[in-house]
Amino acid sequence: MDFTEVSLTALRVFRAVAEQGTFTAAAGSLGYTQSAVSRQIAAIERAAGAELLERRRDGVRLTAAGRVVMRRATVVLDEIEATARELSGLPDQAATVRLGWFPSAGAVLVPRALAALRRTHPGLEVVGREGGTPALVRALRAGSLDLALLGSAPPFRAPDAESPPLALRTLSERPLRLAVPASHPLARGDFIDVADLRGQRWIAGATSGENSLMGVWPGLDERPEIAHTARDWLAKLQLVAAGCGLTTVPAVLASAAPPGVRVLPVRGGPQEQRRLVLARLPLPPSEPVTRVAGPEGPGPQHPGAPPQAPRKAGGKRAVPVRRAQA
Repeated sequence: MDFTEVSLTALRVFRAVAEQGTFTAAAGSLGYTQSAVSRQIAAIERAAGAELLERRRDGVRLTAAGRVVMRRATVVLDEIEATARELSGLPDQAATVRLGWFPSAGAVLVPRALAALRRTHPGLEVVGREGGTPALVRALRAGSLDLALLGSAPPFRAPDAESPPLALRTLSERPLRLAVPASHPLARGDFIDVADLRGQRWIAGATSGENSLMGVWPGLDERPEIAHTARDWLAKLQLVAAGCGLTTVPAVLASAAPPGVRVLPVRGGPQEQRRLVLARLPLPPSEPVTRVAGPEGPGPQHPGAPPQAPRKAGGKRAVPVRRAQA
């Protein structure tokens, strides 16, 4: 079969597999059986005369030929959708930017940024979704997202190993914080000593893979006691407010803390910095994408300087320690 005979269904299935990362996830998103997805991928690879997806134990990734097909397929599918709208008599869509974000950014940062964009660029439409870093990066590579807000932790590696590398811009870098019940003894001061975290109960994130300890202070020198697990950041904070345990939070989420929660810095150990990163494909961005990204990205900068001479839990004043410069 010549590649010019490839069906639109095959292109849609190919894009879904590239975006979802597995045949199973793509089948679920499309409402197909996994065998149907496999047949479509086999057909498009036969037509291309090359392997478009590298099968790995942890899913699939695009080959060099796959990236060529994906770039063209995205244009074709977008044009078909625009044609269908025009034939149906629907109005042309406004300039649209597809934005993805990691979960905690959706609690505070993204809603504020979208509200600001509606005031400054009322003709610009932003559509988007929440996701973990791997899913958002796959969506960028598949062409179904234009921009993605990613969280990054030390050692601040690239979000994937694909080539060419994504264009990344650091929007902010701030220390990780700790959310504690307001009635907890650790909430009495302006900061928490890392040594006082031993023996605490924790509210963690997902229970599979590396994310099983998300919510526990990094580098804790004991096996943590996980009292509850929750995926949603606001659910975690409500559990903290109920006195069920402690959880880590990005600094950007501090303003979303409900009554009964204090969000405090932790001192005495290595600085746990977290970056807010804006990612896109390494291609010249469209004018609407440039407007959304702006000079500082789709979100305000948040000052994060700690207070001077803060009080440790227990009420004693701490003397600021100046770190030696390397």
